[in-house]
Amino acid sequence: MSAHETGLTRAVIARLKSDAGVDALLAGRVWDEAPVGAALPHVRIGRGESRPVGADGCGVEQSLTLTAVSGFRGAEEARAILAAVRACLNDAALEADGVRTVSARVTFSEVFSSPDGARRYAVMRLRAVTEETD
Repeated sequence: MSAHETGLTRAVIARLKSDAGVDALLAGRVWDEAPVGAALPHVRIGRGESRPVGADGCGVEQSLTLTAVSGFRGAEEARAILAAVRACLNDAALEADGVRTVSARVTFSEVFSSPDGARRYAVMRLRAVTEETD
């Protein structure tokens, strides 16, 4: 992973863990990779895409997929996590590992259940443009 991808992932995790609204729902359970047997609910960072931006500052446009996993029957908890994550990350000034965001916005979200109905998922896509710090 390049500095831009690593920096954005670390900044997103740190921001979500430090946000009171998100923490009230997740109790710090935000990971790049969820541990085996992870308690519910939690959020994990998944697929990421990036491409250079042809502008000053060597910018990179990135898309990160975040997935909230809930054991609550019904979509209420998954939707609450989605709303809290969106409020936390939209227009957030994120910075880590020598990279900062120029812009950040949740551009897509979907809530659905597992085939057996035992879990609900909220999938979100975060679009961010990052640049190197001075």
